Amino acid sequence: MSDMTRVLDVKGLNGGYGAVQILYDIDLYVEEGEFVTIIGPNGCGKSTFIKTIFGIATHYSGSVLHNEREVSGWRTDQLVNRGIAYVPQVDNVFPSLTIYENLQMGGNSLSTLILNSRIERALNMFPDLKERVHDLAASLSGGERQMLAISRALISNPKFLLLDEPTAALSPLYQQQIIERIDSLREEGITVLIVEQNARLSLARSDRGYIFAGGKVVHSGDAKHILTDPEIGEYFLGSKSE
Repeated sequence: MSDMTRVLDVKGLNGGYGAVQILYDIDLYVEEGEFVTIIGPNGCGKSTFIKTIFGIATHYSGSVLHNEREVSGWRTDQLVNRGIAYVPQVDNVFPSLTIYENLQMGGNSLSTLILNSRIERALNMFPDLKERVHDLAASLSGGERQMLAISRALISNPKFLLLDEPTAALSPLYQQQIIERIDSLREEGITVLIVEQNARLSLARSDRGYIFAGGKVVHSGDAKHILTDPEIGEYFLGSKSE
């Protein structure tokens, strides 16, 4: 894929929260059309990395290029305008609003015509929500909430989607459904970078993977290789007996 455009090209990234450094010299890239997964133990900096890219955590140093343009330290609204969307792990829907109202919140600066067409497209991608558009988000299951959160992110018409543990605390059935739907977004021309606890499930759909530990990249490579390497499996994919 060497001829592909690098949607994201991160070099020497250091970041954290205020004065607390979490990330150390991260090098990572995502090419156009790829599905890339970041895995690693809890507290290793996976989510902090995504938040630093999206302007939520603190960027200390290092370059973050989006389509060859430096965007490190940019505000989230500027990044959204560049076609980047982020779906957080928690607090990612408005429970007191209906499904339809949640989707409207994803594009409140759009004209009614454009907003309605994007809502229709999002609901077609997640038909589970389509029949329940007037139900409150509070009534949704965990899996349905994730579908709604992803749908709302799609209203801004992103070309690059960042997802933070979208299958966390979901049933195996919903985990499978969510990952399949995320993978299918590539057919819409969307590039995907995902942080995921369910490493095997996500890597099985991925082109490449990165393993974080202690705020650093400790391994990267072809997703199938990561899945089949016995050493990696023993320590990072949960096959080591407890």
